[in-house]
Amino acid sequence: MTTLELLDKFAAGWNAHDVDALLDCMTDDGVFYGSAGTGPDGATSRGKDELRKSYAALWATFPDAAWNDVTHFVSGDRAVTEWRFTGTKTDGSKVDVRGCDVFLIRDGKIAVKDTFRKQTL
Repeated sequence: MTTLELLDKFAAGWNAHDVDALLDCMTDDGVFYGSAGTGPDGATSRGKDELRKSYAALWATFPDAAWNDVTHFVSGDRAVTEWRFTGTKTDGSKVDVRGCDVFLIRDGKIAVKDTFRKQTL
C-alpha cells in the first residue's frame, strides 16, 4: 500500500467512525497529538489502547463528525492531510473548521499524527 492509499484508508476510517480501521493504519506504538490540551503538544495519546479511547471520545462528543475536502501531500516519510471538520456536539453547538494532520510514516503505517486546526471565535 502506498502512503497515499494509507492516508485515504485512514480518512475513510474517520468518516466511518471505525476505530479498528484507524488503528490498523497506525503502528503499535503510534502517537496522537490532539489539537487541544493543557500543554504545547495538545492532549497526547500513545499506543493503541490510548488511541482507541481518544478516537472514540471524539465521536462521543461529535456523533455526526465528518472530515471533508480532504487533500494529502507526501514527501518521504512525512505527510500532511488538509481537511474541513464539521460536527455537532451533544449540547447542540456546531463546529465547522479547517485543519490539517502532520504525519510521520514508519514501515507503511502512521507512527505520529499531529493535529492542527483553526480556532473559531
